[in-house]
Amino acid sequence: MPLPRTRGTALRQRLAELRGPEVPAKALDARALAALAANPGCARRAILDGAGVNKAALASALGAPSAFGQSQFALTRGNAFEAKVKADGGAELLRLVHDKLDRSAEPPADARVPDLTAAGPRGRTARTELELREAAAHPGAWTLLDHPMLALDVAGSPAFLEPDAVVVHPDGSWTVVEIKSFPLLDGSADPAKVGAAARQAAVYVLALEEVAARLGAEVAPAPRVRHRVLLVCPRDFSNLPAASAVDIRKQRAVTARQLARLTRIEDIVGALPEGTCFSPELPAEELTAAVESVPATYAPECLSACELAFHCRARSRQEGAVTSLGRPVRAELGGLTTVEDVLAAARGEAGDPDDPAVAALRRAAALRAEALEAACR
Repeated sequence: MPLPRTRGTALRQRLAELRGPEVPAKALDARALAALAANPGCARRAILDGAGVNKAALASALGAPSAFGQSQFALTRGNAFEAKVKADGGAELLRLVHDKLDRSAEPPADARVPDLTAAGPRGRTARTELELREAAAHPGAWTLLDHPMLALDVAGSPAFLEPDAVVVHPDGSWTVVEIKSFPLLDGSADPAKVGAAARQAAVYVLALEEVAARLGAEVAPAPRVRHRVLLVCPRDFSNLPAASAVDIRKQRAVTARQLARLTRIEDIVGALPEGTCFSPELPAEELTAAVESVPATYAPECLSACELAFHCRARSRQEGAVTSLGRPVRAELGGLTTVEDVLAAARGEAGDPDDPAVAALRRAAALRAEALEAACR
């Protein structure tokens, strides 16, 4: 539910103050939302993303620059491939959608490709919803929405998302299309990259479902958002497009659950010390204090998803937090939150002997001692 106007305006002003004077906000995209949903307990990432802070610039200012992100070459290659796929009014793209997802429908011909130009993200979001409403009211034809704009409420703050494309089928259902520059080799791609694309598409599906729910009050039956998305990639080592249908129901369910667990941004803002600011222009000591005033939940997976990962890893190691060893290890250790606690429990110097984690550590320490003793004989 959106915030009341006065309350929402005050929150936006406070978030602008957190970015720093005259620092433009960095838009929260689906890639960032997918990463945020993968680590919903990290208040630091939630507030920085909610305030639109450029985390790459922030990490550099903190002295822990990250190599996270796409290279300029990859971006250029991806844009060129996307333009090729969408050429001629999206004829090839629609053919792939028909072939992989909807062969029972009439082949796409003379599909509608409406102009979604509007002023600002809110204007583009309204324009996209208008065109989706128009397509839902007149089923029977194919419609291609090229770079539509969708809005999704995240922890009380709106995020504007821009999928590569959304296709409206003749039966009125909607499909998300993701266009990536990594190749499909012999019909399959890198599982890690496909998984990341699926999580990103799941965010778009959630946003589309909100639009469909609103249109359901006007159009009966409500439009159906398909849970099989189309992933379009270059075939082998060519620049020719190939496609695969990807079922993202699992990713959608996980992302929805994780986003629902996020602490509301206004609650995090309310707990910050007065005058907190994350501008990279601040002196290093002041900036570090501001960042450290917001708790982080570091895990090794952050290295591939967050620009601040190197900074948070260094702090986690300094504090001896077991989260730096990975979430599975952290889950096995129960109430033991630091490496010092773990070693003390293993040596029998601390910990409840009835605690299964403590008992397992002591048993492991005993077995290690026996093995070392046997090796020295």
